[in-house]
Formats: sequence, structure tokens, C-alpha cells
Amino acid sequence: MQKIALILILIFCLSSCKSRKSTISKSDRTKTESIKNSNNVSSNESSAIANKIIDYAKKFDGVKYKYGGDTKKGMDCSGLVTTSFKSENILLPRSTSELVLSGDWIDIKHVQRGDLLFFATSKNNRKVNHVAIVTDAKADYVEFIHATTSAGVIVSNLAERYWYFAFVQARRIL
Repeated sequence: MQKIALILILIFCLSSCKSRKSTISKSDRTKTESIKNSNNVSSNESSAIANKIIDYAKKFDGVKYKYGGDTKKGMDCSGLVTTSFKSENILLPRSTSELVLSGDWIDIKHVQRGDLLFFATSKNNRKVNHVAIVTDAKADYVEFIHATTSAGVIVSNLAERYWYFAFVQARRIL
């Protein structure tokens, strides 16, 4: 019986990419909005910052998945996002459930480098549980870096069937 309980707990931990579950307060939203407003920069500056964030995230390419991780020893999806943005002094909430409330919603047709993509990867559930950073965006082509439980930190394409059907929304932080 203990083995079954241990296996169920292990499966539960590995099936989600979220590092923790918590609610976001009004002050947290205000903090995120003030960060965004204080970073009210031109489009060129925004692109330069996005490039630096993406370059930093790519340093973790191949790092194994670790629930709650945010170092080269192990990384989860929200850890990759928050660590990469933090490299440019942009502080974001640590969990995917809080990140999905940050920034501004944008249509997938208008995504740019540095935008965030959110996915629902659980079967029969559209609740967001995975986040990625857009690394390249052209007409009908969106590439992103993220941390997966199966392969660690990798670059994927939204045209891949799995990610296409799991996609929920895109948000702009910069």
C-alpha cells in the first residue's frame, strides 16, 4: 500500500510543471504592473532586452527537468522563465498559475521574441500548467524554449501537433 501511495505522489509531482500553487493578491498584480510600467521602453530597447533574455534562457538548453528547479542542476518551466527574466532585472511571479496573470494578453498572430506562451498539458483539462518563452516568431512559425518533464530544457515549435493542441494563450511582459 505504501508503494502505491509513493508511486501516486511521484506521478502527481512529475505530471505538473508548476513549482507551487498559490493565489495572487492585488498587491502582487500591482507589483507586476509597476515592473512592467517601469520598464516602459521603446520597441528597439524591448527587442534588445528580449534577445538578452532568450540568450540567457538558451544557456540552460539540455538541463534536466527538476520540479521547483531554477539552476543548471535542474529546471522547471516557470523556473526557466523567471530566472531568464530576472537576468534582466525583471521580477516575475514564480508559478505558472501566477505568470498567466502577468503582462498583457496578445493574439498568437502577434507574438514576438520574449513573449510568453501558456499551455494546458493535462488530458481533459484546459487549466494552464506550462509556460515557455518565444525564441523566434514569423508568419505561421513560432519557436519557443521551455523545460519539459521528459527532455528537460529544449526548443520546440508551435506547429508540432502536441504543442499546437495544448496551446492556451500568449502574453507580453516587455
